Amino acid sequence: MRELINAKIKFREKFRPFAPSVLEEAVCDYFVNAAPDPFMQQVYPVQEDKRRLIPAITHVDGSGRLQTVNEGQNPLYYRLIREFTNITGIPMLLNTSFNENEPIVDTPAQAVACFLRTQMDALVVGNTMVVRSAKEPILRTAAINH
Repeated sequence: MRELINAKIKFREKFRPFAPSVLEEAVCDYFVNAAPDPFMQQVYPVQEDKRRLIPAITHVDGSGRLQTVNEGQNPLYYRLIREFTNITGIPMLLNTSFNENEPIVDTPAQAVACFLRTQMDALVVGNTMVVRSAKEPILRTAAINH
């Protein structure tokens, strides 16, 4: 995943990992002595037996700068991670800033511009998802139910 995001969007050095957004209740299953941290302020060792499962967020020294997510602080993001967990068994998503070598996206217009400029597969803004078609450059939109 790290290589895919770097090839399509970020163009970062190979040694730089991305950060995980992890369900707060699962943090100790993946990180050593980790505490809830919604602001990505701490780095924790990734449990050795989990490193092969989450290589895109594991730094070369075996650590990760995590963001914990609980249902009370961000219900929609929590639900997204929970659904990913139901599908994959991994209670986290890769988290990176939304930009391509520029200031972080701040408006829907900037998000669309970044989407069009890069090779992102999809963009979600509010309740709308824009998907880039693999066969043609036409964009499709669909409402997201929550």
